[in-house]
Amino acid sequence: MNVVVVFGALSRAPEVRELPSGDRLASFEVTVRTPDQPTESVPVVWFDPPDRALRLAAGAEVVVTGKVRRRFFRTPAGTGSRTEVVASQVLPATQRKRVQAAVGAELDVLAGAIA
Repeated sequence: MNVVVVFGALSRAPEVRELPSGDRLASFEVTVRTPDQPTESVPVVWFDPPDRALRLAAGAEVVVTGKVRRRFFRTPAGTGSRTEVVASQVLPATQRKRVQAAVGAELDVLAGAIA
């Protein structure tokens, strides 16, 4: 089962680009801070994000639900890879009820898979 929940602050505003297919892709990084571990930066991509994604600013606290993927690509030096979170939802952390519902839905999926 591939389920991810990330809570942190946007390192920068999302960059949105159009893919050759016509779909839109937002990419950004979430900085995660925990008291007992060093700060980590988590790369996130979000396919066909709603327009509200464009209004998220650097420093905004967000909760991301989704899955982890590793993608491979060609570079002049050979094959490269990148591990990233593919977001299904990105919510401002201030929207507590929506965050609880999104995280609860992911836990329900996980519970169903291990039952």
